Amino acid sequence: MSIPARIKGDLPFLTSLRRDLHAHPELGFEEERTAGIVARLLEEAGITVHRGLGGTGVVGTLQVGNGVRRIGLRADMDALAMPEMAERPYKSTVPGKMHACGHDGHTTMLLGAARHLAATRGFSGTVHFIFQPAEEGRGGAKRMVEEGLFRRFPCDAVYGLHNMPGLSVDEIAVVEGPQLASSDSWRITFRGIGTHGAKPHLGRDPITAAGTFLSSLQTIVGRVVDPQQPAVVSACFLQAGDPKALNVIPDIVEIGGTARAYSPEVRDQLEREIGRLARGTADMYGISVDYHFERRIPPVINDADATARALTAAGTVFGEKVRTSFPPSTAGDDFAFFAQKAPGCYVWLGNGQAVDGALHHNTAYDFNDEALAYGAAYWVALVERELEV
Repeated sequence: MSIPARIKGDLPFLTSLRRDLHAHPELGFEEERTAGIVARLLEEAGITVHRGLGGTGVVGTLQVGNGVRRIGLRADMDALAMPEMAERPYKSTVPGKMHACGHDGHTTMLLGAARHLAATRGFSGTVHFIFQPAEEGRGGAKRMVEEGLFRRFPCDAVYGLHNMPGLSVDEIAVVEGPQLASSDSWRITFRGIGTHGAKPHLGRDPITAAGTFLSSLQTIVGRVVDPQQPAVVSACFLQAGDPKALNVIPDIVEIGGTARAYSPEVRDQLEREIGRLARGTADMYGISVDYHFERRIPPVINDADATARALTAAGTVFGEKVRTSFPPSTAGDDFAFFAQKAPGCYVWLGNGQAVDGALHHNTAYDFNDEALAYGAAYWVALVERELEV
């Protein structure tokens, strides 16, 4: 393993910083304290800082030599709206908020790399350190793009990193192709005619229609989508009637859920087929239906050339511990919006074994501080390889 001595020497500071961020979590677009720390540390390292992109986003730019290639490195900063249940010295001090996905570690690793690169300047070109707000479903990456991220800070390639419990801290997965699924939401409202529960023939029952729709929903994945193409359709919300009125058939049933796919074609197919099934069910029962499909996050698909570059850099740090085969996740990440604007590669950094089963978005989750040096070293190696003198 190859971790620069300067990063090893910086580890006590980075560990303290990570734990401070963990103890003070902030939700998407509320990362004022975190952004202030990021901006201060970048400025102290001599890096040019731009604040306010995407609300609380921070971009640090470091240009060295006369190289013309420009790359972007992204870390997310936001926490989740959930309580931290595990007891630890740096437990969240904010009730109902915690860093349950490791963004505190992501931010710290990129800061560690930025401090090292600013001090050593062992490359020629431009690197943009992109500290993104609101990755957890609030649209931070999209907003940064819409507000001109790549117009103000052009990138020939953009890179992302996420911790992965289950991989050892000295392991990294760098894989071409799909890494994360699209993450879209759908809502359906069946509108019938309410009536007395004892006289269903006098109305149009939307609850029975909803039952038929829900029992048929999985036929989209099982019988319509190509079985060689992964897809997920899940109903996650159902509301109808009043538990205090068990003799009333309501007028309306509302259903909502999520749809996931690894390709744009299957994503289109899911949107089309959920609507077709909803309309067909409504016709069957003589009721009406409203259907809305919200495209939230595209799939993350690693570019072949960017992945090859990331793989070379990973090899200098992790040696034989680089995995080139690793299953994609059905979770989503809005890094996808960055990768639509420049060739991108998103890698998985080991976070060690999940303690007591604490995976991402679990109330007992914690980022593994032993991974800090490996993540920072990977970023440094990537910059020095991409922007070789």
